[in-house]
Amino acid sequence: MPEGDAVRRTARRLAKALDGTVLTRSDFRVPRHATADLAGATVVETVSRGKHLLTRVDAAGGPLTLHTHLKMDGSWRVFEAGKPWNRQSPEIRVVLETEGATAVGYLLGIVELVPCEREPEVVGHLGPDLLGPAWDEDEALRRLRTVPDRPVFEALRDQTLLAGIGTIYAAEVLFVMGVPPTAPVREVPDLVRMVRRAGQMLDQEWSRSSRMWVYRQRLCRRCGTRVATTAFGAPGRERTAYWCPSCQPAPP
Repeated sequence: MPEGDAVRRTARRLAKALDGTVLTRSDFRVPRHATADLAGATVVETVSRGKHLLTRVDAAGGPLTLHTHLKMDGSWRVFEAGKPWNRQSPEIRVVLETEGATAVGYLLGIVELVPCEREPEVVGHLGPDLLGPAWDEDEALRRLRTVPDRPVFEALRDQTLLAGIGTIYAAEVLFVMGVPPTAPVREVPDLVRMVRRAGQMLDQEWSRSSRMWVYRQRLCRRCGTRVATTAFGAPGRERTAYWCPSCQPAPP
């Protein structure tokens, strides 16, 4: 599943192609919005909120927000005017076309059109966004401290506590902090430093680099110990934590 940095990157790509332009055509290939038509609407902006994307448009009936989520396999691609693309692909969920570009959403896990004033209904449950302009470190720390006995790997991935961290960054920041994923939140030696480091790694788009210490590694890149894995979550929805037993020892 794309993490906060990848979603922010997608938002910026959509913003560059669409912001300030008028939609000449739209195509919603989801039952709920199959008859929706945004032709003539002006795209105001696209922003990311954690792992969610919000494309705001000024439509004839009033301001609307297109809320999309990439989930596991979704993506947005932008095609320049005149560039061929497969219009019949069964993976297409949304098409937004302007005179200069066409944005196509594939395998989007969520597609919703809501009035702008109702955005809190779709993203209001999220905790502070590590990459957002309104990032609130104190609130994020407060929320984390409300679950002192929860495994820190699960707490970091809980979007209602703080938004943007997924499996990759949870594994990597815990490695950098020397904390095993099974440790409860209350046993993290420096919660403030952990949250700040996670934000730095997201902002630097760590997941695009080849610097992974433990995530999907066979051996720890620091000490060479075999990387361990621990599954979290309900059956069928498990997420795997990668960690080094030597660099991230359990507290005595």
